[in-house]
Amino acid sequence: MPNSQVDEDLKQMHALMAMLQNLDVGLVILDRNYNIQLWNSFMESHSGMYPHEVRDRLLFEEFPEINEDWFRHKAESVFLLNNRAFTTWEQRPYLFKFKNYRPITGKAEFMYQNSTLIPLASANGVVERIGIIIYDVTDQAINRVELKEANDQLKRLSRTDKLTGLYNRGYWEECLNKEFKRCKRTGNTSTLLMFDIDHFKKVNDQYGHPTGDEVIKVTANILQETMRETDIAGRYGGEEYVVILINCSAEQAYHFAERLRTKVEQTVVEHQGFKVNYTVSLGICELADTIVNHSQWIELADQGLYRSKESGRNTATIYTRN
Repeated sequence: MPNSQVDEDLKQMHALMAMLQNLDVGLVILDRNYNIQLWNSFMESHSGMYPHEVRDRLLFEEFPEINEDWFRHKAESVFLLNNRAFTTWEQRPYLFKFKNYRPITGKAEFMYQNSTLIPLASANGVVERIGIIIYDVTDQAINRVELKEANDQLKRLSRTDKLTGLYNRGYWEECLNKEFKRCKRTGNTSTLLMFDIDHFKKVNDQYGHPTGDEVIKVTANILQETMRETDIAGRYGGEEYVVILINCSAEQAYHFAERLRTKVEQTVVEHQGFKVNYTVSLGICELADTIVNHSQWIELADQGLYRSKESGRNTATIYTRN
């Protein structure tokens, strides 16, 4: 390209630069080798680097936080196809890692950014430079993040029993129904375990309901410490609990039940000056072909629990048809 044309192109870029100097967006212009050619006041203010410090410097050396392979792939389409390209904070929180100094969004450590890559074609139509426009979208991003966190929290609360932190009946029963259908479809087996606290009414009568609630919470904690991450535990109601043991046979569930039962038996709950020793009884039912729905699965596990009660409590019983 003739020098006169280069000079004219640079004049046009400088004119554009002057227009955007005072706008609240960042503007960077790169040449074909990704060297920085222009750097507006927004970029200067947030990077702490003056234009003369970065001019003709390779972008990736000055800003190593930019993933070079990813950015080159993005930018090459702009150079070659003469089309714009975009990045959003949802895809990548930022292009340039600038600190966030805005008081309203002080919760953010860095500036969230959207960016647009624009082709800057010369008079002959060849794209020899590209512009990067940086938009500060920290307010928008923080609002979106906080809204998602609030929605996630509401979702967790809607699924969770307030006293124990286990899943509430509505949600764990929904999970059980899904597991029932999954096992029927795949041929896998899972086991439902139900248990409750022995003589819990006596605990409430002797020590009071606050201590009874503490016993319920401690039992839930023991359950969570004993189960696997893949298992699903919930509160059935009152002092009753359920555990869906995924891909687990009745025999394996029995070993789990014995570990749980022993831990509870060895636990002393101390609350408001009282010391409470207690036990649990457990019923186990492995999913079988004869079980027609998840409600029947619950009933049969409950029958196993009833047999444990009949056997003197503080024991685990695998349900089998007589």
